[in-house]
Amino acid sequence: MSISKNLAEENVLLVGFPSNGLVGTFTISYLVHYLEMKQIGEIDHPDLPPTLFVEDGEILPPIRIYKKNNLFVILSDLPFDPFVAYDFADSILDYCKQNKIKKIIIISGMESMNRNPKSPKIFGLVTHQSLEELLYKNGISKFLAGSIYGTDAAMITAFRKSKTPALILYAECHPFFPDPEASIIAITTLAKVLDVKVNTTDIQKKIEWLRIQHRNLMEETIRSLQLQNQEKSQGRVPQIYR
Repeated sequence: MSISKNLAEENVLLVGFPSNGLVGTFTISYLVHYLEMKQIGEIDHPDLPPTLFVEDGEILPPIRIYKKNNLFVILSDLPFDPFVAYDFADSILDYCKQNKIKKIIIISGMESMNRNPKSPKIFGLVTHQSLEELLYKNGISKFLAGSIYGTDAAMITAFRKSKTPALILYAECHPFFPDPEASIIAITTLAKVLDVKVNTTDIQKKIEWLRIQHRNLMEETIRSLQLQNQEKSQGRVPQIYR
């Protein structure tokens, strides 16, 4: 793994969780496996349903922590509602303090029914002005207008109030199906930001396999997103809108 000099001087945390198109889950999972990162911990919450995953015969908790060199990852395979997300964000910020994390990068999907599926676009949003340069330096278009609600809004709200700056990368994707094509653009963009060399050829070859493999997780994520939409329409929305 090759990391740029500037990033090598500071600890960076990547965060991925199920959302539109499973972009965050695909992207962070790929980097964890490709960079052979080591699992060093897990996060639990009493309001999450008891869940375990099995991969290659190994029992895995739903929210895991990985590390390699100065790169940290918190990856969730379990969708959760915005109110659990506030606690999740607080746990992330506590972890950042304990491990002297200097910046957070979140990967997520942006619902876009009119996107070009062969070349989805990616947009960036920052919680602190100190990260604006990352957008310009890496040719990432800024997310200029729109609405953010649900889990993403809860997470960004918590990070905006903290001293640790966060960069959120939003890839255009299909909201109701796993979207590996959007994940490819997210992976290549994130690799550029981190100055990490990656090869996405294996993802391109396994797009259909990935869609089938993550179908159940997508169904759970859709149910979670639909619940968030219902709560929004009924007036029960994250605090960012109150």
